[in-house]
Amino acid sequence: MTSPAAAPLPASRHVLFDVDGTLIDAVANQRRVWETWAARYGLDADEVHAVALRTRPMETFAAVAPDHDPHACLAALHELEDEDVRSGVYEAFDGAAELLTALPPGSWGLVTSNYEHRVRGRFDRTGLPVPPVLVDAASVTEGKPSPAPYLLGARRLGATPARCLVVEDAPSGIRSGLRAGMTVWSVNAPAPAAGAHRHFPTLREAVPAILAFVASTAAPTHPAPTPPPA
Repeated sequence: MTSPAAAPLPASRHVLFDVDGTLIDAVANQRRVWETWAARYGLDADEVHAVALRTRPMETFAAVAPDHDPHACLAALHELEDEDVRSGVYEAFDGAAELLTALPPGSWGLVTSNYEHRVRGRFDRTGLPVPPVLVDAASVTEGKPSPAPYLLGARRLGATPARCLVVEDAPSGIRSGLRAGMTVWSVNAPAPAAGAHRHFPTLREAVPAILAFVASTAAPTHPAPTPPPA
């Protein structure tokens, strides 16, 4: 009788991905959502979007619409974002599907400032696989740039932060990963991001390096990054 195959060993290195701007191209969608939201409140769309890029929604409302109920503002934003998941046009970045399907099960997870149901909706529409580990905005009380989201992702993977790689496109996410004590690589921007240990102009260019990182059993080494802003 043939003995059953041994279960694969868990990965000694792990990778945690941001979602919007890293795996899924949703920049234009986010701008349209905020433009529509701003129009409802009679605000300048460009000014609102500029603030929204740097802060979480409740902080954005406090800055651009201080005289309005922030919970009503948030409800309106959620309505627009949910509609975008159903009807918006967006796609995965080149290389995302190949990368996620090539990674060993249990070696990777998602850490997003969005909400799980929207991530699942977008992944379903773009054909990307959803991993068991998904840290969303409702999972933590402090979002990026706090280290809390990435530290929770590592705990859920059963991983040591020092052996985790964070793949990000946004400054706040890069700072979050660095503060969590992880290796941080930036993608999908023409210029290197401050603080990141490595930079790739596109996700496609990062695919071989990410797969090699996870496959290695050695402790990660890298030059000291440029100190991120406080």
